[in-house]
Amino acid sequence: MLQQEQEQEQEQQEQRLEDEVDVLFFEIGDRLYGTDASQVLRIERALPEDLSVPSLGELRRGRRALVFSTSQGEAHLKVDVVHAVRPILIANLRQLPPAVNAAPFTIGACLDQTRLVLLIDLVETARTQGRH
Repeated sequence: MLQQEQEQEQEQQEQRLEDEVDVLFFEIGDRLYGTDASQVLRIERALPEDLSVPSLGELRRGRRALVFSTSQGEAHLKVDVVHAVRPILIANLRQLPPAVNAAPFTIGACLDQTRLVLLIDLVETARTQGRH
């Protein structure tokens, strides 16, 4: 009986993991963004030639960079602050309606407590800036 309960509990835990995505939260200027954490290879100090995207906001300092893979190799997106990686239930993720006319790299939104978080695809962000 105990083994059966443990197996059921393990199955439920695995199901919860499948229903979640790890989101890395970061800021550019005063805007909060999120991205699928599995896209991020590492976080480094930003270099002058790293990618900055004006449509995401004006960098305050841009001292950090999210490093991710593209078809052309690694790309680096400058950010101001890296907050954390947190699991978000897939049910809590929202697609943006077409009327929003968002940039092609904006894939959705979620709430972080009371703050709206735009979710972006890093590879698409680099592609739209001519760096892929």
